[in-house]
Amino acid sequence: MIDHFKMTEDFKKDFAHLISSAAYAPLISVPVFALINYFLLSFHDFIIITIICAVFAGLIPILFVIGWLQRKKKNGKEIDMDIPERTDRHLPLIFVIISYLIGTIVLYTLNAPAITTILMLCYFSNTLIVFFINLYWKISLHAMGVAGPAVVLIYVFGPIATLFAAIIPLVMWSRVYLEKHTSFQVLMGTILGILSTTVQIYLLI
Repeated sequence: MIDHFKMTEDFKKDFAHLISSAAYAPLISVPVFALINYFLLSFHDFIIITIICAVFAGLIPILFVIGWLQRKKKNGKEIDMDIPERTDRHLPLIFVIISYLIGTIVLYTLNAPAITTILMLCYFSNTLIVFFINLYWKISLHAMGVAGPAVVLIYVFGPIATLFAAIIPLVMWSRVYLEKHTSFQVLMGTILGILSTTVQIYLLI
């Protein structure tokens, strides 16, 4: 009975880590942008615009965070990719915000599809909001990073995209189960991601 319980808990923990890792905002942005661009663009334009999206929304933020973590490690401070301490998040958030802003400007300059540019803008503005919230309180970037793109996918593809939105509860559960956030923090991240992205789509399209 004890062994069975341990196996169950180990499975839940591994599953929670898998969901949490897969829902890392810069990582999940790449397939979301690729799917939208594939639907809206010719093959040549799809390749160019998607590479730009992947670089500014995915690659640069991830590489910066990894480099920042390695520097912290050399200074004797072990921090994982979740950056659990609120005060440690300030500098990474600033750099990621700058990357999203540059990405938005580049997409706008190249006349990328409006919804693609708006999604990059949402990454910028939503993360900027999180930065100011994070000065005083910790909110779930994972939940927000899934909820926002879910709104855009539903706008582009309709009800079928609710299949993507179905992962939001899993992400919320994983963050709470791994004790990275409280239930209220993931709830507020989800609500903020949905509301902010919806308002921006409504105002800009």
